[in-house]
Amino acid sequence: MTNPRRILLVDDDDGIRAVARTVLEMVGGYDVETASSGLEGLEKARTSPPDAIVLDVMMPGLDGPGTFARLQAHEETRSVPVILLTAKTQEADRARFASLGVAGMLAKPFDPMALSEQIAGILGWAP
Repeated sequence: MTNPRRILLVDDDDGIRAVARTVLEMVGGYDVETASSGLEGLEKARTSPPDAIVLDVMMPGLDGPGTFARLQAHEETRSVPVILLTAKTQEADRARFASLGVAGMLAKPFDPMALSEQIAGILGWAP
């Protein structure tokens, strides 16, 4: 049996982290690590780069786009695909986030039972 794919989930909301981690592990079979801030996420990603990062856009301190920029600046995390998790779903916001070069975006609130499938679809991972 192969090792499960590792996902780093970065979100400042405890409830979102708990729900997303549970469904990604139970439904998707992923190994999920969490971080509650952009800085914590950067540290964890650089220490042990995951297979993908799900990153909240609006966080206090270092926000999602700022965290993504720092991930891109480091050799060890530059190639890790990042999916933004955001409540900002206006066309202008979506275009701005897409221009950053992220792998994809997921809207908040998300359907917990569809989350694993949505991530796999964005990243081209077989279910």
